[in-house]
Amino acid sequence: MAELVFFSGTMDCGKSTLALQMDHNHRARGRAGLIFTRFDRAGQSVLSSRLGLSTPAVEVSDGLDLWDVVVERRTGGHRVDYVICDEAQFYSPAQVEQLARLVDEMDVDVFAFGITSDFRTELFPGSRRLIELADKVQVLQVEALCWCGRRATHNARVVDGVMVVEGEQVVVGDTEAAAPGVVEYEVLCRRHYMRRMNSRAAHAAALSADVLPLELDACPLP
Repeated sequence: MAELVFFSGTMDCGKSTLALQMDHNHRARGRAGLIFTRFDRAGQSVLSSRLGLSTPAVEVSDGLDLWDVVVERRTGGHRVDYVICDEAQFYSPAQVEQLARLVDEMDVDVFAFGITSDFRTELFPGSRRLIELADKVQVLQVEALCWCGRRATHNARVVDGVMVVEGEQVVVGDTEAAAPGVVEYEVLCRRHYMRRMNSRAAHAAALSADVLPLELDACPLP
């Protein structure tokens, strides 16, 4: 029986790498599939991993009907045994429902990959609907790490080196160091997220003569 499976985790935990590996494994067994993505760091219509791997994909726009895409492909004589959906947090709830319909009515396996919450610790609408509808929700076992070495559990938005907790939910950025004024993202443990202490803030605190040794003990640099 086909299933809708949601693989979730923070940034840097290998979601896109697993999506690419899963597509490879299914194709190696003679199955045919489609790959969808949205707002990939490498640009439109591509699924990419930070390890340097990539493959062409269908870009999910606001008005794209995923059910219609699969129906059109099948009526054109092509098989669709499974669907890979990367950056699924950016899909609309309606598009997630279309994925569930593919599983239930067309027996297509759907494997969705995405982060659950945004930089404000609020659920993305697409992720919320996936949690509500998925047959399985699996948290990836590859742990992303906070700058302090603890397991990272929260996604932080950083602008000009400063962590921010207000703004539009969707602003595309990356985890690489960005130019001034450009959005970047960093994964933090809950403790340092709540203290608004990203890696640059921690480094600045360590260099400051005004910071008490107790504070440095509380936030040790790796």
